[in-house]
Amino acid sequence: MKLLVQIGDKTFTARWENNAAARALAERATDSAVIVELRDYGGFEKVGSLGENLPADDRQLTTQTGDIVLYNGNQIVLFYGSNSWSYTPLGHIEDLTGWKEALGKGDVTVRFSAME
Repeated sequence: MKLLVQIGDKTFTARWENNAAARALAERATDSAVIVELRDYGGFEKVGSLGENLPADDRQLTTQTGDIVLYNGNQIVLFYGSNSWSYTPLGHIEDLTGWKEALGKGDVTVRFSAME
């Protein structure tokens, strides 16, 4: 399962996990793009509200740059660094070229859409 992740004028392909939360997000993105406003947190991630809960299955993870996870069932987190915490894994960006630059400093708008 793959989705497109667009940040500004940059588009990345994400390989999604095979779990209920990733499937729920992919289903939403197939009907129409899922747009999330993300803010910096901790100097290693961007986090924002999905506006609804997804089926969480949190477990202790050590994230890496490019990981996409669900936090507290309704927050999506994109990593440009590493952290250890309890998350539900959603996926990972396949090619990280330009990833950190696209996330940049400050708030960003991210658009998740089904890959055609």
